[in-house]
Amino acid sequence: MAKSLETGAAEIAEIVAVHAHRRGALLPILHAVQARFAHVPEAATAVIAEGLNLSRAEVHGAIGFYPDFRRQPPPEHVIRLCRSEACQARGARAVEQAAALRLGIAMGERRADVALEAVHCLGLCPIGPAGVIDGRLEARLSPERVAHWADEFDL
Repeated sequence: MAKSLETGAAEIAEIVAVHAHRRGALLPILHAVQARFAHVPEAATAVIAEGLNLSRAEVHGAIGFYPDFRRQPPPEHVIRLCRSEACQARGARAVEQAAALRLGIAMGERRADVALEAVHCLGLCPIGPAGVIDGRLEARLSPERVAHWADEFDL
């Protein structure tokens, strides 16, 4: 259920008020807003900028710089595949190709129900290739496991 702009802005203002006293409050605020709304709504930019006495460009810059911040709600399923050198050496390219082929989208694209995203190192280097599927860390990935997720999620 979509919230009204006023309700969302009021909730964002409350989040800003909780964190505004902190040194370097912008990132904790962005994380809290995303945790609440599953993304950082466009309306949040002005509220956060005003609450922290920053320009809107500074807030937009932080959202755009850090890849974990979303500007729109995520689809039902998010598949993030590691592109680090260690995972590449262990077969990540084949996993990525299998995922793209099965889902019909390239890395960095999304459909209404699924997104395929790159991540750079999950810290699972010895047991790669690795990924995150709907927030769940996965290791020792293979094209066959990609097919299993697609079947599991009915994609």
